Amino acid sequence: MMFKIQRRPTRLALFNRWAQYFFLFVGVFALSYCAFVLGDRWGFQAYQTRQFERALKDAQMSARAHPQPAPSPPTSQEDADRVRAENPPIKVVPGSLLGRIEISSIGLAAMVMEGINDKTLRLAVGHIPGTPIPGQQGNVGLAAHRDTFFRGLRNVHKDDEIILTTLYRSYRYRVDSTQIVEPEDIKVLAPTADDFLTLVTCYPFYFVGPAPRRFIVRAHRISE
Repeated sequence: MMFKIQRRPTRLALFNRWAQYFFLFVGVFALSYCAFVLGDRWGFQAYQTRQFERALKDAQMSARAHPQPAPSPPTSQEDADRVRAENPPIKVVPGSLLGRIEISSIGLAAMVMEGINDKTLRLAVGHIPGTPIPGQQGNVGLAAHRDTFFRGLRNVHKDDEIILTTLYRSYRYRVDSTQIVEPEDIKVLAPTADDFLTLVTCYPFYFVGPAPRRFIVRAHRISE
């Protein structure tokens, strides 16, 4: 009678086996984390959109019940300076909901929150502190990640329309230009006498790791 000799696995075989288990665990964990992040973002956007639509409907009903005359637009630089002096920047709480941005040409519709910290940009488009909030006169700055809400900016073109909606009214902008700048180039967010919208995201869009430059979309506000 012959007995089959059981050979103990070599160290290399054991290493390969445990390496397979390790990478399988890492892969499952990475997929689970991505699913959690995507689900969290989608759930937040869906919930905030419902809340915003409800509040917007209430605000519109109140406006119809108590109409207010629309302010006359400034006609000169002196008038613009006076308007800004009479309407100083409004301080908003970080993380508060400000409105919604829509760019139909690239299929973008997302809620806008105050701030550009990691949590805010993970869930929404962020309003850049220090710039006018949507609806105020001047250069409104918004930012988002290139691999989430602002990924479609790579396909934006001159004359595309952007709509910013707040609880008070909607503001329409038309794209003037796009440009690529260095991260420290903050003059794109400089105050302006006229009403502009500046969108900021990282560049290149498909760069692996922290992107070295910034992609800028500049748009001017158009009359209603």
